[in-house]
Amino acid sequence: MSIVEQIVKNESVEDVLTVFALGSAIPSLDRMFGRYRYEVIASGELLETYARLFEQGVLANGSGPVAVKGPNWRAPRFMTDNTYS
Repeated sequence: MSIVEQIVKNESVEDVLTVFALGSAIPSLDRMFGRYRYEVIASGELLETYARLFEQGVLANGSGPVAVKGPNWRAPRFMTDNTYS
């Protein structure tokens, strides 16, 4: 199992998006969740969480379709603890 698959399957949608939205546009994130956790897309949780992270200032609009760190961005615990290294 790849590290990305482990993260998507084991971490919250919010934490996954907090990290992966910084390097990927929403179509790529959609494909990633479609591959490993389709229920997140089917329920609408993916887009709701993505929009909420912008409202909370965790993510911000960059130049182009890829988000950048917002003023309230904090590394999720799985990153600070090096859970998947």
